[in-house]
Amino acid sequence: MTSPRTVALRVWVPDVWDVVNVDVSPSASVTDVKRQALQRALGGRPEPDAYEVKFRGALVIDEHRTVAELGARDGTPMIVLPARRRPVR
Repeated sequence: MTSPRTVALRVWVPDVWDVVNVDVSPSASVTDVKRQALQRALGGRPEPDAYEVKFRGALVIDEHRTVAELGARDGTPMIVLPARRRPVR
């Protein structure tokens, strides 16, 4: 259970076909959410600039926007996916 000052987001990271839970304050930026999700899903030191975030099906252009500005609430899903398409092998 999260405190009243945090938002529990569900972030899908297709690189590992997994959903991670990220608890952030409403004032956290989308970049912060992306970093936490990548760290939990991929471990190590992923390069956040190589990934983009989608919210409600749309690309988040300005990742400096806060979770509150987007209108995200507990359980809101987001997707963190590679910014560039990768060749199929």
